[in-house]
Amino acid sequence: MTVEARFDELIHPSTRLSIVALLASADWIDFAFVRDRLGLSDSALSKQFATLEEAGYVSIERPLADRRRRVRARLTPTGKKAFDGHVAALQAVLGTATAPS
Repeated sequence: MTVEARFDELIHPSTRLSIVALLASADWIDFAFVRDRLGLSDSALSKQFATLEEAGYVSIERPLADRRRRVRARLTPTGKKAFDGHVAALQAVLGTATAPS
């Protein structure tokens, strides 16, 4: 299957790109893992998740585990397609770069 190279303004900011790249690497990822891995505050990560969820790129679940509400997220098929297209677009841009003489 060929991926259409398509720059995505929603994914492009470095924080969101890092979040989406991390989510692309697994089925479900815990909120705390993403927060700690990227060094974000709870509120900053919540805001980014809300933006991505509103766009249909991320699905959020809040299952009850050990009497505590946990938050986990995953990339939706729409989010995966957008991420793959964005990565392909970035690779195309980088492919045009030439080494300085």
